[in-house]
This record gives sequence, structure tokens and C-alpha cells, in this order.
Amino acid sequence: MNVLLAIDDSSCSAAAVDAVINQFRPRDTTVRVLHVIEWPGSLPMSLMFCEGPSAADHLLHAHDEVRRRARELVARTAARLARARFQATKHVLEGKPSEEILAIANAWPADAIVMGSHGRTGLNRVLLGSVSNSIVRHASCSVLVVREAAGAPESDVQVRTASG
Repeated sequence: MNVLLAIDDSSCSAAAVDAVINQFRPRDTTVRVLHVIEWPGSLPMSLMFCEGPSAADHLLHAHDEVRRRARELVARTAARLARARFQATKHVLEGKPSEEILAIANAWPADAIVMGSHGRTGLNRVLLGSVSNSIVRHASCSVLVVREAAGAPESDVQVRTASG
């Protein structure tokens, strides 16, 4: 089974990693760990409006730092999966997260996409969007959306599933 694990650096993504480890069998599962850098959305607010001769250097440095942190995140996640005896590959892309996740899932092809949900509601959901909602609506494979239970330890998750 091909599982695309889409992560960011959040506790709900950590819960999604737990779900992969607890719900799939390592000998039957290959995991692609994916983090999508949304540029310029990942840019520190302090640099959004920088100007002057050093602005480009500051932006390039910030971009390199975001890429470095993304590579470390997927490497840590892949190492954790390897310790659980999963075959895992690491991927960092730049673009719109929902579009990149769906493109990788279709091209590979993934049998399932696993991802965390921040559980945003109301105005926050409208303003910040919902990557998981978009994936559930448009994926051509099964989708496992994992959200931490309120006030629960990291290993206790609520799972919502949908098939495309």
C-alpha cells in the first residue's frame, strides 16, 4: 500500500504520524513523507514588507531557512517511521499545499493520504483555509484526516475518513 503522509510542524501532524504507525502494517506499506512550503505564506511577517538594498538577501536567507527546517522535519518523520520498520521517502515541495498533495498522490499513485487537521472553525477556517477539507473533496484515493482529541495526550486521536 502506498501512503502519502502530508505533514507540517504541528501537533496534529504528529498525531497523523502516530495514526500511520498504529493503523498500517510496515511490511505492506510504503510511506511518502511530504511537506509543502507555501511561499510566501511561510515567510516571517517581519520580512513581508522589507525593502532597501539588503531586502533580497534577507528574503533569500529566510527562504533557505524555511527549506532547511522543512528538510529536517521530513527527515525526523522518516526516521521515526523507519524505527517503526516502515519504508519511507522524504519530499519537500513548494507551492499551494492542497494542489501539491493531490498532484503527488495522483502521480505516485497513493492508495491513501494521511494528514492532520488543525480543526479550525468559523472565521479562522475561512481566512486560513482548510487543506484537509480540499483534499477530502478532491482526492481520488482514500483520505485519513487525524485531529487531536481536545485536551488529550498526543497519542489519542480522533479519526475522520473519506473516500474519493
